[in-house]
Amino acid sequence: MNQKIELLSPAKNLECGIAAVNCGADAVYIGAPKFGARAVAGNTLHDIEKLINYAHPFGVKIFATLNTILYDNELEEAQKLIHQLYNIGCDALIVQDLGILKLDIPPIALHASTQTDNRTVEKVQFLQKCGFERIVLARETPLELIEKIYKQTQAELEVFVHGALCVSYSGQCYMSYANCGRSANKGECAQYCRLPYSLQDANGNILLKNKHLLSLKDLNRANFLEDLINAGVMSFKIEGRMKEANYVKNITAFYRKKLDAILEHQPERKRSSFGKSTFFFNPIAEKSFHRGNTDYFLFERSKNMVQLATPKSLGEYIGVVSQTQRKSIEIDTKIPLHNGDGLCFINSKNEFSGFRINQQEGKSVLFNEAHNLKKGDKVFRNYDHEFEKQLQTKAAERRISVDFLLEEKDEKITLTATDESGISVYQEFEFEKQLAQKKELAENTIKKQLSKLGDTIFIANRVDIIFAHTYFFPSSQISFWRKELINKLLDKLLDTNKPQPIERHISAPKTAENTSFMDNISNKNAANFYLENGTKNIAWAFELEKYPKAVLMQCKYCIKYELGWCSKQKNNNVPKHKEPLFLSYNKKLFKLKFDCKKCEMWIESCE
Repeated sequence: MNQKIELLSPAKNLECGIAAVNCGADAVYIGAPKFGARAVAGNTLHDIEKLINYAHPFGVKIFATLNTILYDNELEEAQKLIHQLYNIGCDALIVQDLGILKLDIPPIALHASTQTDNRTVEKVQFLQKCGFERIVLARETPLELIEKIYKQTQAELEVFVHGALCVSYSGQCYMSYANCGRSANKGECAQYCRLPYSLQDANGNILLKNKHLLSLKDLNRANFLEDLINAGVMSFKIEGRMKEANYVKNITAFYRKKLDAILEHQPERKRSSFGKSTFFFNPIAEKSFHRGNTDYFLFERSKNMVQLATPKSLGEYIGVVSQTQRKSIEIDTKIPLHNGDGLCFINSKNEFSGFRINQQEGKSVLFNEAHNLKKGDKVFRNYDHEFEKQLQTKAAERRISVDFLLEEKDEKITLTATDESGISVYQEFEFEKQLAQKKELAENTIKKQLSKLGDTIFIANRVDIIFAHTYFFPSSQISFWRKELINKLLDKLLDTNKPQPIERHISAPKTAENTSFMDNISNKNAANFYLENGTKNIAWAFELEKYPKAVLMQCKYCIKYELGWCSKQKNNNVPKHKEPLFLSYNKKLFKLKFDCKKCEMWIESCE
């Protein structure tokens, strides 16, 4: 198959992007100056170009996010920005708005963002016909369907494997805009899914009070990477464009090691970039922000997808409380703890709390705050002080291995450098023939000097010397030859790995006769695209029209299933209630509707 496998890491900024490259990412996605689904994580063109120049010698690709809907007055600016990103060497754009297809854009690769709601074979086929080279599948897509999509389409498939989850299908959430005017489709989501809600029935009876009923645990598919590869996935995406560099370092390194272990016994597949990362820490996913783990519908529907007590990070499980006092506890654990660590727990009332260790002695932990911990309570560490200190220093370095060949040709020396990807450069140098008095010493000096690659991105793998006689060369001369050739190799890598123009193939995609606001049509270009491909009646985006009592979220996650109240489950503990059910927050009500045939839950506005 010779399938290339890609680890795709997030970058909040240039620092995070460089950290991702060093820790083994094959590609990095980063916010453009505007129009990204994380509005506060935009970056200057100057910084994006810096990241491109740092990444490309390794064959690492840089993708820019322009994955929001666009208004008419933004189209011209978006078109200009796309040209600028192409001109600085950006490898692809991750986009949501189909109006971009009607702009005058350069031949740059387009990836269909998960915001385009890609959860069926038909939708992926449609986007492929629109000219997208890659489709980012909905997080809810099960493995069986991923394999089916792979067999019935030709576009590259990308899936999320780690990070925060949206409870709604991506691109289909209007809760934030409806309640505070901040549109998720404009990168301004206020995260209403992370708030505490009360669940009540049609008679106003409170069934659950102030629980995080929509706050999903975080995605972790580390144990299923090989299943995803075999199903046809080529890009494995880590969520986190709002996360800091330490998160990017740890999680990228964690998945790099996982994927490398798989590729070792799958010779028909290989990673899509070059260079080996050396880590100066042991990556452990649980030490970075996470709300608990879920594989999220990869195989089947399951319970325990939400953490009712909190939307905050739980961290790694430490152990259980064996003894308590007012400002100290003893924990039954084998994990070393440190002063400054952050510990947390969920008490018997399902309430989340935490504290910092002030002093630690053996299994005894002292702290300044009072607590309500009890014997037997589970304790987690959501901040490992020593681990974070490790990550703040040089956490990893990445080097490309190089073979040198030094040959004598007539009155000249030819020095050739070939990197691990097969890229080769050579340089001829004139020299005076001065026979070496000590052959072995002379050859060792040559090898030593050529191998001194210092703080470059290269590391010498081997040095071969082919001479009729052994000559003496001053160390300074060998050093000069090496520097000249390495600069030449770096230039060639930058040139070789720059993106090639894309021949976009658009083959008559067929749109629905009638659209809804969930198609997110927000500009004349998008409207014309739909009209030209079969649509007769355009419904404008939620942000442009008033849609009273509209569906604010479409979810594959179901509250009734999560609580064990689904009619398909055997549970005698369902409280007596009258449907429909409602969520309430801050005196606002949201109606729940359940499509049991599709196993979906809808959240509707009551206003």
